[in-house]
Amino acid sequence: MADKIINKVAEAGIEQLDLKDFLLREPMLEIDLKDQLWNEFVLREKEFRDWIKSHDWSVYTSKVVAVFCSADAIIPAWAYMLVTAELKNAKAIYCASPENAKAEFFFDNLKTWNVSHLTDKRVMVKGCSDIPDPEKAYVILTQKLVPVAKSLMFGEPCSAVPVFKRR
Repeated sequence: MADKIINKVAEAGIEQLDLKDFLLREPMLEIDLKDQLWNEFVLREKEFRDWIKSHDWSVYTSKVVAVFCSADAIIPAWAYMLVTAELKNAKAIYCASPENAKAEFFFDNLKTWNVSHLTDKRVMVKGCSDIPDPEKAYVILTQKLVPVAKSLMFGEPCSAVPVFKRR
């Protein structure tokens, strides 16, 4: 009779977390105000307001949107306000380049994550995640988990680094 294979990691009751789970998983829509500039330099109010009125804003409903200007131009604050007012049905709006907006989305997700389901649990945070500003992410995650978790480890079950253990 063959010996039964026992998964000791599963039996240990360790909750594994991967910070990649907090990344944006859907396409981010972009509004580059450069496209509304005259000669990629000046924003003309009348033309801009005409674009605001004629643009199909429904495509942004329940979407994550990055509003930015890729040209080296000074955009008046009211232009961002007008665009944001039209994006009222968007899931989230970021005034940042698409790359920075994705990072902000990631950190918003992480900071607002409810960790109550991890109360008194042993938690393993997976390392080597391709995430924005990993050190910052690990600091935020540790701050959230230390008050609730029984223990906190970093890495993989076969090579975990103990971080915290409630006494």
